[in-house]
Amino acid sequence: MKRLLEGYRQFRRDAFPEKREHFHLLSEGQSPDTLFITCADSRIVPDLILQTEPGDLFICRNVGNVVPPNGEMAGGVSATIEYAVQVLKVRHIIICGHSDCGAIKAALDKQSVAALPAASQWLHYVESAWNFLDEVGSEGQGTKTEPGVVALIHANVIAQMQNLKSHPEVAGALAEGRLQVHGWFYDILSGTIEFYDPGLKKFVPLGW
Repeated sequence: MKRLLEGYRQFRRDAFPEKREHFHLLSEGQSPDTLFITCADSRIVPDLILQTEPGDLFICRNVGNVVPPNGEMAGGVSATIEYAVQVLKVRHIIICGHSDCGAIKAALDKQSVAALPAASQWLHYVESAWNFLDEVGSEGQGTKTEPGVVALIHANVIAQMQNLKSHPEVAGALAEGRLQVHGWFYDILSGTIEFYDPGLKKFVPLGW
């Protein structure tokens, strides 16, 4: 807590005064261009990775960067998507998975979360990733029956993209051409991002 309080003091002393006008504008409303759906993992810091400013990203975080299919769970993720598309009129939605994902490791080893009933129930939404292993081929090593962690992380991003498109507001915005959906994979060790190319059916490096 001491470290957090010192960080707050530094923010009030240095960072806030430098961006006072920007925060003044933000106090009257927001108009982010992108909804960024990613994992709750503490190592994933979207504003640091993308060098964005306050107000640039509308962020939704949860274990496993999950998007429950439309109608299956009217929870915070669905409400965030609905608001972002219908009210904020975002033009992009990014689903970003990452290396060393604990949710995917748990999907490969269910006993590791056997004592965590809420987590076990939530990870039900990761199960559909198994249906998309063909979309990532042999990436991340392993096989379809015993995939590597990276392969299943990639497949989970694709699965959650499909779940996202089941939401009527997303499907409508896609049909109207005012929204694009992207699947990303962030590698913690190298700091690099790959994106899913549906034409190539593989994850490729994100260009500069």
